[in-house]
Amino acid sequence: MADDKIEMFSNRLTKVFRHISKQARRQAVSCYRVYDHDLPEFPFCIEIYGDRIYLAEYKRRHGMDDEAHEAWLDECLPVISRILQIPEDRIYLRQRQRKAGRHGQYEKLASEQEFFIVEEGGLKFKVNLIDYLDTGLFLDHRITRGMVREEARDKQVLNLFCYTGSFSVYAAAGGAAGVTSVDLSKTYLAWAEENWSLNRPAEGGTADGNSIFVHADVKQYLEELPPDFFDLVIMDPPTFSNSKRMKDFLDIQRDHAELLNQTLRAMKPGGILYFSTNFRKFQLEAEKIGASSIKDITKTTTPFDFEGKLYRWCYRLIK
Repeated sequence: MADDKIEMFSNRLTKVFRHISKQARRQAVSCYRVYDHDLPEFPFCIEIYGDRIYLAEYKRRHGMDDEAHEAWLDECLPVISRILQIPEDRIYLRQRQRKAGRHGQYEKLASEQEFFIVEEGGLKFKVNLIDYLDTGLFLDHRITRGMVREEARDKQVLNLFCYTGSFSVYAAAGGAAGVTSVDLSKTYLAWAEENWSLNRPAEGGTADGNSIFVHADVKQYLEELPPDFFDLVIMDPPTFSNSKRMKDFLDIQRDHAELLNQTLRAMKPGGILYFSTNFRKFQLEAEKIGASSIKDITKTTTPFDFEGKLYRWCYRLIK
């Protein structure tokens, strides 16, 4: 590769890391995104998890054969290591597609089982930088998780499509009266239970007996819920899912109004619902949703390391 291109990448990474790492230190954040495809010739997503680097290369038609591609990577890795001041043997490289949403989050890529613990907001979470498309902690929801913790005191909380349960852990830390976590994946539900256990006992948190983990298709689960029970709900679904374990496939653009209305029925009057989607072309059909208030909080929930690079929507609904 031409030296001028590597130097261009080095300069760009140095500049963004200097800026973002300063903000991370100021906010006591140890897991954050540094770079996301800033330069087209270097289609990386680079994130720091404590003392490790998660490096995802987006798939593209780069015109290189395997040998040339390996040589290109071999030039990039020392640059990333030097600038981020983390040894090369702590760089975890993944190749992934730039996808419209989190519909692929249940796909397993490897079986290294190399889990380690990171901290966020004074809480502990297990992450895995090699086995799955996603790491176990969606960094873009750092602010939203904090909002849930602030509002959870003495509330009955429902976490739908709970993934690894980070919102559930935050709700417990905020003193929720009870937390119900629902997901279709047994793997991620078990991971959520481990994250829950890592944070027990949490000061002022929820007793273990008030935590419920439910293995279910969310669409079917919502049909069985009694009305007027939950005070606070988090819903961060995949954009599309057609798992064989589901009664029907999920298309978030098509299904979101029905999903939200079913959820609102299970909530007490005045209850708060946080809804998020990673579908870039998403359009909220507010006129079909029976909420007393709907507020777009996408900007206010965008962390410093995702400004200008976040392709997701977030809404706060009140029943």
